[in-house]
Amino acid sequence: MILGEPAAGAREPHGQSRITIDEIFRRIAQRRPEALALCDAPNRKTFTAGAPRRLTFAQADRKVSAIAGRLRQMALPTDSIIGIQLPNIVENVLVMLGVMRAGMIAASIPLLWRRADAVAAASRIDAKALITCGEVDGFSHGQLAMKIAAEVFSIRYVCGFGAELPDGVVAFDDLFTANALDPLPPLERLHNDNAAAHIAVITFDTTDGGIVPVARSHLELFAGGLGVLLESRLVQESNVLSTLAPSSFAGICLTMLPWLLSGGTLHLHHPFDPTVLVGQWRGDTRCGAVILPAPMAFRLSDAGVFSRSGPSSVIAAWRAPDRIGVSPAWRERDTTLVDVSIFGEVGVVAARRNANGTPAALPFGAVVAPRGSPGAVVVAEVTATAFGTVAIRGPMVPRFGFPPGSEVAGLPYLPVGRAGLIDTGYTCRVDPGARTIAVTGAPPGMISIGGYRFSLRHLQDTIDHADRHATLATLPDPLLGQRLVGNAADRYAVRTALNAAGVNPLVAAAFRDRSDLPVTACATARG
Repeated sequence: MILGEPAAGAREPHGQSRITIDEIFRRIAQRRPEALALCDAPNRKTFTAGAPRRLTFAQADRKVSAIAGRLRQMALPTDSIIGIQLPNIVENVLVMLGVMRAGMIAASIPLLWRRADAVAAASRIDAKALITCGEVDGFSHGQLAMKIAAEVFSIRYVCGFGAELPDGVVAFDDLFTANALDPLPPLERLHNDNAAAHIAVITFDTTDGGIVPVARSHLELFAGGLGVLLESRLVQESNVLSTLAPSSFAGICLTMLPWLLSGGTLHLHHPFDPTVLVGQWRGDTRCGAVILPAPMAFRLSDAGVFSRSGPSSVIAAWRAPDRIGVSPAWRERDTTLVDVSIFGEVGVVAARRNANGTPAALPFGAVVAPRGSPGAVVVAEVTATAFGTVAIRGPMVPRFGFPPGSEVAGLPYLPVGRAGLIDTGYTCRVDPGARTIAVTGAPPGMISIGGYRFSLRHLQDTIDHADRHATLATLPDPLLGQRLVGNAADRYAVRTALNAAGVNPLVAAAFRDRSDLPVTACATARG
């Protein structure tokens, strides 16, 4: 499915406008078949079923073909949208590549989304199948997927990995047995035109209007990932360790693309066990980069863990880009910090720290990577709107809303302005002399907790259905950015009702019993 012609300049970031993500992976598998490609965290059994997997490129390539073949055997047509809800494990990456190889579109559903949000998302994109696993952190995602499928008419199959899958779920674990190791015949080319311009993945943003699906082509994903790769100066065949699952545009650009473009090894970590994480990068003396939420990177630095056998680079994901300017200076001499400003599902901007450890300013105009290099390429353009908010356009930014026709159907969609500009909603201040932009605040009415965004108005509407006298407040959090605090005459009853309604557990947990709630000023949803 092509939404329109490739964005202007989309050829430049990668240089080969007809290559797809799966074709990059195939080339590495042909060149380095016995090299290690994907590794699970050693503590995998503590959060989901199955022993940790370690696959070479040849093994991973056969698994990708097996997944693609299974999807084609289900008689799902080309460009079918396949929902994926998996933790940060090897299967997540393999399924995404397998969906692409099958000529279909991968739709990443965030792991903490429960029935209400997942049903809304799957319905909007007309998903034909869901792929999940039995349990994650004690919660049955297999049962959740079956409940979602019961409410979404378009879903024909629910597939899963792991033990204790509910009846009716198509088990995919047999794809990892010895019988599945034989390579399948190559699939015929499913697109006769420029396959790289086709939609590769769909991710989801949350706005004040509701859940918005955002479709990205291979070209747009390459542009976003290339900026991170070049600015972090990863060498070829690097070892990359990531705590970010590929369930968002940022997760894909910071995790999958640097791994594929460098042709190295991707080590995955399901957040968050600091001891396991440190052991993962210390277990590999050639660890090129560790990808972390920015607050956690500074917390680990304060603990001194980078000073002893640290990685070459730390790629810090800033879900709240307005916090970069007030972050402390980076003091690790042997580990380079790369700040990545994440503007929801619109775009990402990577920048290495200055020599004195202070963050680099966000440029007003073209964003190039790597900065200061004569061979730098343009990956985006940042400007300010007349309302004082950050707007982005360029090779990584979508030019069309999704699904087609959403703008006339009255459904929430990604609005693209003149000349391809998309307003991120983040407030900013422009320095015309220095040609830089300082991000000053988050979009009004939105809450950001880790990698999850919520509309404050919609949250209060949801809580009103459980208890119209209940209130919700936001408090700053040093690691998550913000956290929710709920108050009600019967918190247990409200929490039970919210869980039964299938809302995000971060919202239900706001009404947990607490006796040490700090008395502080906060913004409530009703005020």
